[in-house]
Amino acid sequence: MADRVTVIGWDGSPLTAAARSALGAATLVAGAAHHLALPEVPPNAERIRLGSVALAARRIAGHRGTAVVLADGDPAFFGVVRTLRAPEFGLEVEVVPAVSSVAAAFARAGMPWDDAQVVVAHRRTLRRAVNVCRAHTKVAVLTSPGAGPAELGLLLEGVHRTFVICEELGTEREQVTVVTSDKAADHTWRDPNVVIVIGGHAGTAEAGEWIAGRDPSTGPRGWTLPAESYGGLMSESELEPLRAAQLARLGPRVGDLVWDIGCASGAFATEAARAGAAVIAVDRDPQACTRTEANARAFGVQLQIVHGTAPHVLENLPEPDVVRVGGGGAAVVSAVADRRPQRIVTHAATRDDAELIGRGLSEHGYDVECSLLQSVELDTRAWTERERSVAFLLTGQLGPRSTPR
Repeated sequence: MADRVTVIGWDGSPLTAAARSALGAATLVAGAAHHLALPEVPPNAERIRLGSVALAARRIAGHRGTAVVLADGDPAFFGVVRTLRAPEFGLEVEVVPAVSSVAAAFARAGMPWDDAQVVVAHRRTLRRAVNVCRAHTKVAVLTSPGAGPAELGLLLEGVHRTFVICEELGTEREQVTVVTSDKAADHTWRDPNVVIVIGGHAGTAEAGEWIAGRDPSTGPRGWTLPAESYGGLMSESELEPLRAAQLARLGPRVGDLVWDIGCASGAFATEAARAGAAVIAVDRDPQACTRTEANARAFGVQLQIVHGTAPHVLENLPEPDVVRVGGGGAAVVSAVADRRPQRIVTHAATRDDAELIGRGLSEHGYDVECSLLQSVELDTRAWTERERSVAFLLTGQLGPRSTPR
């Protein structure tokens, strides 16, 4: 095992005295090509071109001597330190940090970033990174080959954002470009790069006054809110007890894309967005779309609103993680199941309708649960019944033998 392992962050600035000292004593140096070309790298040291960090860690673990790993930015922030410290390698490391590429990108843009979301985009996580960009007004994306600015722009189709693309930060080839998201695919971008994604309407939830990222304490308390919070105009499918149960069954979270089909006033869509998910709200009624947009603005959340009739309007929408079907019945539920979201929640007014929907979900490979949900609202001044609602709540979840996307 290496006698000493030092990880040095590099942001284009001259190396610190501590970094030069560690590098001068190194018998093995790992890094990218531009790191290994630094004049401070000892000429007689073994050099490892850093591709797979895990492979490099194995080489370092078997090395007898002093090892140095060079990495761009802050190596402890979405960097190599996590892999090097993994139990299977047994490496104890010292870290000499530098300015992270995210901090450098926001500095080049002249913007604060305590209110920004930060995500990493690989080929396997690109879709989730895009969903965060849909849901938030300021996001920094650490990209990778095949999951860069062009791919982000293509997957954000229908959502307008501005990209600040920072290529090769800290090098002589550094370049900062501002484009709209729909134009990002028209260019070839150099790696490594960081993309700052900004846009949408900002609300009080993005204040960034005491916690990095989105402030969870702003806005009214409660996962679901009464009808008065949304202007008082609500359909039967949006009553608070049913809405709360549907929200609990779907469990929308950061990185998810939620479809809300038959969004009506936008109450469910807004509450899913308040949980941090990206939401596409669909309704055939233009007035419902208008109300949904107004409520989203009032609560400071980002929604993509699509006017059209399901199931046809669903064909060109990006793949969902979870779906609430507020209207359209068995035909719409079947069309949604064809897209294989992890969970689908809907309701029916009668047992016959519930059985029809449940059979359709089962035929698509979903495990189905159904509950009879009854709620009675009381007037607490006289403790008399004010409103009663009854609905069959159905949840479909992909079974163990089904293959999620």
